[in-house]
Amino acid sequence: MWTAPYLARRARGESHPVEDFLFVYYGHRPARLRRWHPGAGVVLKGACDLGRDYLDTSEGAVLDTAALMGRRGPAVGWIARLLAATAARPAYLGCFGLHEWAMVYKVEETRHGAWPLRLSGKKVAEVVEQRGVRCGHFDAFRFFTPPARPLNALRPTRQSRQELEQPGCLHTNMDLYKWAYKLSPLVSGELVADCFALARDIRAVDMRASPYDLDPLGYRAIRVETPEGRAEYAAEQRGFAERARPIRQRLLDACERLLAGAGRP
Repeated sequence: MWTAPYLARRARGESHPVEDFLFVYYGHRPARLRRWHPGAGVVLKGACDLGRDYLDTSEGAVLDTAALMGRRGPAVGWIARLLAATAARPAYLGCFGLHEWAMVYKVEETRHGAWPLRLSGKKVAEVVEQRGVRCGHFDAFRFFTPPARPLNALRPTRQSRQELEQPGCLHTNMDLYKWAYKLSPLVSGELVADCFALARDIRAVDMRASPYDLDPLGYRAIRVETPEGRAEYAAEQRGFAERARPIRQRLLDACERLLAGAGRP
């Protein structure tokens, strides 16, 4: 359902600006997304020879959690701290998706060149300059055009993630998929899939609020250049923040169990 259309397009040399994003931008290959893992502490009765990440026992195969945590313990701790810091903040709903506008601000070539902008370059610039940009997500900010970066109210860096990321940000909530697959196979395949499903829905709204004209693909624009569009976008943000909250907590709980089992703070 998720991987087959992407693989078919790739085989034909085609691309989709919305549905391909999670496969192209994130580093988790479709084959790995399709591969299921039970997570730490679950015995697969009667199973054996499941690869280097698993141990064979008299009852069946079980994940070699100790070995995996020996290699990944610091990363698990870092992810846990980021998830906890993000969850502790209130959701900010005033960015109105202008990060995507800042990525096409005053440039002739855009990232999705096969798709036109629904507004002129001049109008895009006017919206960015009049509304301002307040983006605290580094992986969005790093794609801003050079003239757009000084217009951002924040200066996110890789090192400032734990200080700036907040649960109203669409990209922060999409990144739950990234943290889930980076924790795999220590977390269950169901949790990774739930994060992917959330990220996929968020990406659609992210691009609907962009200045690209994706109506031919069935994505109705959220016109954040208007008061009505900004209200619609904020409502979508609020809904995704609520939907992401329990998923973020499941990831954090999994991290904390792993860290406690490994004797790490």
